[in-house]
Order: sequence, then C-alpha cells, then structure tokens
Amino acid sequence: MTPSPANKTILVTGGCGFIGTNLVKYLAERSYKVRILDNLSTPSPLWTTASHSSSRSPLTQPAELLVGDIRDPVVVSKALDTIDAVVHLAACASVVESLKNPKENWDVNVNGTLNLLEACRHKGIGKLIFASSNAVLGEQPPPVNEAKIPRPLSPYGASKLAGEALCSTYFHSFGLNTISLRFANCYGPYAEHNPSVITRFINWARQGKPLIVYGDGNQTRDFVHVEDVSQAIHLSLIALDSEGYTEDLLLFQIASGVETSVNELVNLIRKIAADREIPVIHEPRRKGEIERNYSDIDRARRLLGFEPRITLEEGLEALCKL
Repeated sequence: MTPSPANKTILVTGGCGFIGTNLVKYLAERSYKVRILDNLSTPSPLWTTASHSSSRSPLTQPAELLVGDIRDPVVVSKALDTIDAVVHLAACASVVESLKNPKENWDVNVNGTLNLLEACRHKGIGKLIFASSNAVLGEQPPPVNEAKIPRPLSPYGASKLAGEALCSTYFHSFGLNTISLRFANCYGPYAEHNPSVITRFINWARQGKPLIVYGDGNQTRDFVHVEDVSQAIHLSLIALDSEGYTEDLLLFQIASGVETSVNELVNLIRKIAADREIPVIHEPRRKGEIERNYSDIDRARRLLGFEPRITLEEGLEALCKL
C-alpha cells in the first residue's frame, strides 16, 4: 500500500531558495513531512535569519532543516535517512553566473546531482524529481516541447542537460524512478534575491529606478508562477507513486504555455503601477541568452494533469502588493 501524504517524508534539496521555500509550504499544506538540505548560500529572505545550526524552519508549517552541500556524500547520506522521495532543486541557477564561472556551475549542478543519485541508489530511495530548465534547449523555433533536440547556449543549460541525462541513466540502469521538469521562467513570492527579470523589474520599480532591458525587448519568455511549478512537482510526486510509472514520465515542460515579450512585461508592470512613471534603459543583448522561448505543455496536461492557474497579470499584481 502506498503511504498517505501524512506518512510521507520528502527531501527538498535547495529548499531554502526561492522555489524551494514556496514548495516546502505547498507540500506541508498538503500534509507531507518535509526535510530540507540546503547550504544557505542563496536563501530566500524568509531564511536569512535562520541559524546555520538550526534544525527548525521559519515557515508556518514545520520542516526539518539540514545545512550542507549536495556534493558532500556524508551530508547527503544523512539527509536521505527515512526519506520516501526527493525533489532536487539545489543548483547554481544563473545563466550569467555560469558564463563567469563554468567550472563551479558544472561542479554543483552535475557532480552534485550525480552524488545525490548515487546516494539514492545506495540508500534504496527509488523516487526523484529533478528541476531542469528550458535553458537545455537553447534557441529553437517556439513553442518548445520534449521532442526538440537540446542545443544549450550556456554552461548552465549544458549542466541541466547533463542532469537530465543522469536521471535517465539511473532510471534505465538502476531502476530509480525519476522525473525531470523543465521549468520556464519562474516568478512569485520569496524571490527578492532571485536574479530573474521579473524580480529585478519589480525591485527597480519600487526603488524608482529605470528598468534595464538587454536588447530591443522583443525577446520572449514563458513566465510561470511558482505556485503552478509547485503544483507540477506535487503531481509528479503522485505520478512517481502510481503503479503506472513508465519511461513516458521521464521528462516534462512546465510552463504557462504563453509567449510574452520583455516589452509586454514592462507594459504590464507600468499598468499595475499606474501612478508612477517607470523609465526604461536599453543595453546590449547578453551572450548565452535565448531570443524567443515558450513551451508546449500538452504532455504535462495529459500525463500529469497539470494546468497553470495563475496568469502573469494576476501574479504580478499580487507581487506588487507584497
């Protein structure tokens, strides 16, 4: 018999980051027990006062915090004790930073993932969800889907593609059930220190600073709310528990399915902040960044039951009120 959520303990690596903080709340509200493994290098603001020796969570719902690095075999083995499944979010997640320090990005994102998968294999943990990214696909005619051949443009994209390959390998070689979720551009609460364009724009608008747009602003992205990402992860946990888990569940695009240009994003923020003038400064386009991108989420809809619920305007309005 599959344990009920109330009897399940989920390890969330990177659980103190932006997505992790939201996911931990989401799972706890659905009666899961949660353990977090995080090195507290880039915590969301909710965690900035947390002690590195603390075993308690500052969230309303209790969660166990284990401070450590996913590259440390001893720490990872300890984190996996009495765990039912793993959600692997811990990563160096910036395209720009990956261009500055490719080796560090690869070490954390690839070697850290390999270390975690090996530990799962030896500890008998048979279920893992891997947070991947649309960055693995590079420049492709949109909408992108799971059938597209990856062509990453950045070290970050390459590292996430390697993580997907490792997850597939551990499924085929060792029977570890894995699901890789390629997230589009995620936004939402607890992202104040996240380098995403939405976070930067909202912070600059609040401070009365101009919005810096790299390139002409016609580049497009698929902006998905973190609540919808958490929904997709939860549905993936359910799928991993089902008797119908097959190779068809190895990979999904998780996004809103809507293409939005940076210029359209600027106009939405201006609309929400109607009482303020918000100037824009254009700077040269940055290397390693994709020009057009949005996702076809049909497979996630059909096989996971995923359905985005929060529109970009609704999500931005809620963020601007925080």
